[in-house]
Amino acid sequence: METPLHEKIAADLRRLISSGELPVGAPLPSESQLCAQWEASRGPVRQALATLRTEGMVGGGRGKPPVVRRQVLSQPFETFLSFSSWVHGLGRTPGQRTLEVARRPASAEIADALQLDEGEPVVELLRLRFIDETPTMIERTTFIEPVGRLLFDYDCDSGSIYAYLGEAGVDMSLARHLVDAVAADETDSELLGITRGAPLLREHRRATGSDGTPVEYSDDRYRPELVGFAIENSQRAHPTLARNWRSAS
Repeated sequence: METPLHEKIAADLRRLISSGELPVGAPLPSESQLCAQWEASRGPVRQALATLRTEGMVGGGRGKPPVVRRQVLSQPFETFLSFSSWVHGLGRTPGQRTLEVARRPASAEIADALQLDEGEPVVELLRLRFIDETPTMIERTTFIEPVGRLLFDYDCDSGSIYAYLGEAGVDMSLARHLVDAVAADETDSELLGITRGAPLLREHRRATGSDGTPVEYSDDRYRPELVGFAIENSQRAHPTLARNWRSAS
């Protein structure tokens, strides 16, 4: 399905902001300029600008052109499971280097998370993730064995594992996230190019099918100077979680 035009316009503006081509305080192109650039009517352009306002990236009073407020970029909760989808949504380029895919007996922690007996076989994945070739996150994910064994027939460096598993019929429609801080261990230090013991943001995630059956359990560790997390809520709506990319410039 083709990406809606307003999403393409919003992604392009995000790219210009995060790259510094549109620095904080700079005005955005006018609606007329954006309409001409994209050969679009004012509807998609205004929808794209409204999205950036909601994300807090641009601001400006009524009747005044929008200006860049910040370079921290947010993505909605719907793309949180997939790092690749999130990065593509920012208008950036995701990347990955797979260090290991291995079948092992489940540890006590993994068994509890996936509702298995300790020692049952699981498949563990270790990947280094990039945004525009910048090492950004280390992904330690464990899948139940029937799902994880699908990865042995897949090039995990070729793209999104979630997209591949979804196309294979794997249901990971529900997830619970826990975000905390952790000190970088030896592997984190080596792969991310940081000092051992440096603080990292960690996201523990357990994904299940729509019937509640656990499918995967993940320990994802992010460089906090590059990625942050934001929670938005209101008295009338459930909180939503967003993952934010901080420009390295």
